[in-house]
Amino acid sequence: MPTEVALAKAQAEGLNLVEVNPMSKPPVCKIMDYGRFKYEEKKKANDAKKKQVVVKIKEVKLRPKTEEHDYETKVRHVREFLEEGNKAKITIMFRGREITHRNLGTAILDDVVGDLKDIAVVEQTPRLEGKQMFMILGPNNKVAQRARDAHRNALLASEKEKAERKGVDGAPDEDDEDGEPAVEGAEGEPKAEAAETAPAAVPAPVPAAAPAVAEAPKA
Repeated sequence: MPTEVALAKAQAEGLNLVEVNPMSKPPVCKIMDYGRFKYEEKKKANDAKKKQVVVKIKEVKLRPKTEEHDYETKVRHVREFLEEGNKAKITIMFRGREITHRNLGTAILDDVVGDLKDIAVVEQTPRLEGKQMFMILGPNNKVAQRARDAHRNALLASEKEKAERKGVDGAPDEDDEDGEPAVEGAEGEPKAEAAETAPAAVPAPVPAAAPAVAEAPKA
């Protein structure tokens, strides 16, 4: 179809002529509502973003002389974080001449790996940078899959709750191009966004008093 004909047809239907594949020979165009198309593409991108599982990295700092109670508390926090599908950076901080006893930091990191071996895997082996030694732990495949399933179930439950709330409130299923639900009048016609202001009532005119009639002088 010639471009002029397609453009005239699109204008006659109140739509747009959009080039969807400029690399083909000849280029491919489509008659569509471009505003609606952009809105739907944005909505799809937002839905895909909601379904993505964001993995965070939480850093836990220890010392070569960390007390047993503090160590157990921090390891418990790391376990909770890994069970959520995230990763953990375990850092050993050396002060002063403690750096000469690197074996103490290595021993603590080995203890952490042993205490979390049922749910964690070492993604980055211990490495020394300045006066800090660190490693990165991640959830194993089983724990990571369980975390993804929990995230998916929570998302489905949230969508179901929204759908039920829309049904109770009587909200429409589809939104308009601006993201706001369309409001229809009594006969199915969309209402105007800004209602016209009714003219103020004009008070009825007060009738003027009848003029006084002068009496004729008596004879």
